[in-house]
Amino acid sequence: MSELLVFIIESCIIAAFAALLYAPCALTPLGALQQAGYNGRQLGAWARRKGNMIRSRYTLLAMLIALASLVLGLCFTFAGRWAAYIALLPLPLFALLYGFADRRALKVPLVGTKRANRIYALLIIWLFIVGLVLVFLGNVVAFYAQNRFVTDLRFLLLAAVPLLFVPLLRLANVCEKPFSSRKNKRYLAAAAEKLRAAPCKKIGITGSCGKTSVKNFLGTILSEKYRVLVTPESYNTPLGIARAIEHEDLSQYDYFIAEMGARHAGDIAELCALVHPDHCILTGICPQHVETFGSVEGVIAAKSEIFAGTNEGGFAVIGLDEYTEKLEPSAQNLVRVTVGEHGECCVQDVVCTCEGIRFTLALGILQVELQSKLLGAHNALNIALAAALAFKLGMSKEEIAAGVAKINYVPHRLQPVRKKGVVILDDAYNANVRGAQAAVEVLRLFPGRKIIVTPGLVELGILQQRENEALGGRLAGLDMVILVGETLVGAVKSGYLDAGGEAEKLTVVPTLQAAQDLLEKELREGDTVLFLNDLPDIYG
Repeated sequence: MSELLVFIIESCIIAAFAALLYAPCALTPLGALQQAGYNGRQLGAWARRKGNMIRSRYTLLAMLIALASLVLGLCFTFAGRWAAYIALLPLPLFALLYGFADRRALKVPLVGTKRANRIYALLIIWLFIVGLVLVFLGNVVAFYAQNRFVTDLRFLLLAAVPLLFVPLLRLANVCEKPFSSRKNKRYLAAAAEKLRAAPCKKIGITGSCGKTSVKNFLGTILSEKYRVLVTPESYNTPLGIARAIEHEDLSQYDYFIAEMGARHAGDIAELCALVHPDHCILTGICPQHVETFGSVEGVIAAKSEIFAGTNEGGFAVIGLDEYTEKLEPSAQNLVRVTVGEHGECCVQDVVCTCEGIRFTLALGILQVELQSKLLGAHNALNIALAAALAFKLGMSKEEIAAGVAKINYVPHRLQPVRKKGVVILDDAYNANVRGAQAAVEVLRLFPGRKIIVTPGLVELGILQQRENEALGGRLAGLDMVILVGETLVGAVKSGYLDAGGEAEKLTVVPTLQAAQDLLEKELREGDTVLFLNDLPDIYG
C-alpha cells in the first residue's frame, strides 16, 4: 500500500474519530438553536454569554487538555510514530469532561425533530471536514518543520475543534434551511387549502399581551353553545397552526380559533393568508418585541395587519389602550367592537382578591355579573374581550356567564399552585410590560411574605433599559427579590434601589436552579412566591 493511501486512510479515520467524539458535545448548542427558532444570530448571542460553552470554561478546558497532551508528547517522544497519537488524548478527555462539567440541562430539552436531526447530521459532516483539514495542516507543518517533536504532536490542532461548535452549527443550519423551506411551503399550502375549504368560521387573535389567555377564554365561553377547536398552548406560528389542524376534521366544528403571534412585519399577514379569519380580536398593544419591530409604531402596524387579513363584514374586537384607541379596522369593512373603560363593552366594578375576580360587564344596553377564579384585574379585561365577541356571535348573557364561570387557569400565566402552606404564582410565560405590572399587583394582594423571582423582560429594543428599571421600581417594598441571570438584572436592580428598595432584601443568582435552591432554605409557611418570566436559555 502506498504511503499516500496510508496517509489518506489515517487522516479520514482520525477526522471521523474526532467528529463522532465531539458531536455529542454539540447537543446543548443545538438545543439552544432550536429554542431560538433556528435563528443563527440568536445562537451566536447565546454562545457569547458568560457561562455558556464557547467563550468561557469550555474553551479554557480545551486549552488545558491541549497543554496536557503537549506534556504527554514531551514525555513519550520515545514512542516513535505512536507518539503522534498521544496528541489525540484531548478528544476523548474533552468529550468525557464536557459531559460532567456542565450539569445544567436546557430548560426546554432538545426535541429530536426531523429538522434537528438533519442539522445534527450536517454538523457531523462539517466536523469531519474540519477535522480532516486540521489533520492535513498538522501533517504539512510537521513535514516542513522536519522536527521530531512537531511530528509527534501533529494531531494537536484537533483540540481546537470545540471553538468551532457554534460557527459549524450555524453553517449546518444554513445548509439545511433550503430543504426545510421547500418542505414547509408544501405543508403550509395544504393547511391553507384545508382551512379555506372548511365550513367552520375562523377567528384570529393577536396582540402584544393576553393572546393565549383570550384564545382559551373565548374557546371556553363559545363551547357553551358551539363546537369549538382551539389551537393548543402557544401554537401561534404558521407551522404551529398547520400542525394543530393536521389531523382534525374541521367539518365537525362551528368555530376554529387561532392565536397569531408576530416578531416581524408581515407575520400576521402571513398567518391571515393561512387561516382566512372571519372575525378577529386585537387584545391590545404594549412595547413588546420592539427589538424586532424597531419601534412601538412598528408593533402597531404589524398587529394591525389582522384587520386587512380578516374577511369582509366580520367583527373586529379591539382592547382599548393608548395605542389602539384610534385604530379603525376599515380595510375590509369590519364591524369595530371596542372593549375597555370607554368602549362599547365596558368592564365595571372590578373586585380583585387572592381568590379570584368579580366584575360587571356592560354589553351594549345589557349588563352581566361575572365571576372567575382567575387572578388580577387584567384578566377581567381579557374575559371581556372574549365575552364581547361571544355576544356578537349570538350568545346570551346567561350562556356567557356560565362559560366565564368554567374558565380555568392558563398554565404558566399567573397560575396559583399551593404547596406545603406556600402559594406559588407561576407566571413563567409572562414576558410583557403590562403583564408584569399586573402580576406584581396580584402578588401584593396575598397575605404573608411576598417574594418574586425574575430575570427581567426581554425583546424591548431601545426601551429595554427603561422598562426593566421601571419593573425594578415596582418591586420595592416586597419582602424578597431574587434576580436571575446576567443580561437584564443590572437594570432591574438599579430601578429597585432607586425606588427605595432595601439592598439586603435583594439577591442576584446565576440560574433559576440557584434561585430554587435559595428558596428551599428561605421559604416558610404563609409565603407567596411569584415566578415572573422564566426566560428561555437563549436569553439567560
